[in-house]
Amino acid sequence: MLINGEEKTLQQTTTLDALLTQLGYRTAFVAIELNGNIIKQKDFSSTTITDADKLEIVSFVGGG
Repeated sequence: MLINGEEKTLQQTTTLDALLTQLGYRTAFVAIELNGNIIKQKDFSSTTITDADKLEIVSFVGGG
């Protein structure tokens, strides 16, 4: 699969929520595009990810 343009190997099918947690992202602070479609945060736990998917993850960062 592609994650932010980098080739990654997904060992097994998983949910988007589980993958984000595994990668160290806080799900409340990210926007996700999966295969060209924006995924709502409420759907992270029910969205299945496979090794054939293309995922773009954008993190929100505060500052001032």
